[in-house]
Amino acid sequence: MIPLINAAFAIETFLEGTRTDEADLAEKMEKGSFLLGYDESDQLVAAVYVEIRRPRGYFGMLAVDPAHQHKGLGRAMVEAAEDYCRKQGCTVMDLSVLSLRPELPPLYRKLGYAETGTEEFHPSRPLKDGVECQCIVMSKGL
Repeated sequence: MIPLINAAFAIETFLEGTRTDEADLAEKMEKGSFLLGYDESDQLVAAVYVEIRRPRGYFGMLAVDPAHQHKGLGRAMVEAAEDYCRKQGCTVMDLSVLSLRPELPPLYRKLGYAETGTEEFHPSRPLKDGVECQCIVMSKGL
């Protein structure tokens, strides 16, 4: 998963280093799960982190292999995350996007999400000098 996630998040040039590593994934797996998507040749091409926070669900770290983007995999992974959380009794799904990724809120709005607030960004890796960022929280009823 690490190469897939890092390739998908390479666009985030405002942060130093790579998006994830073994320690980060191990920490996430203690709190939640990853749903994985494979292509017809059984190659991992997508992943999404899900966490149950009853009565809410959360998803993040949505990653699609750059060579497989714009084919509906991101939408399919979001739907899988929603279904997973719904089956665990969650009635609302939350996500957060970085204010430095202005292309993301409109994509999630198309999937039924709405901005519900902002949170302070606590990056797992340093922001480049002079860069400011916050998290935009978006939610959707399941």
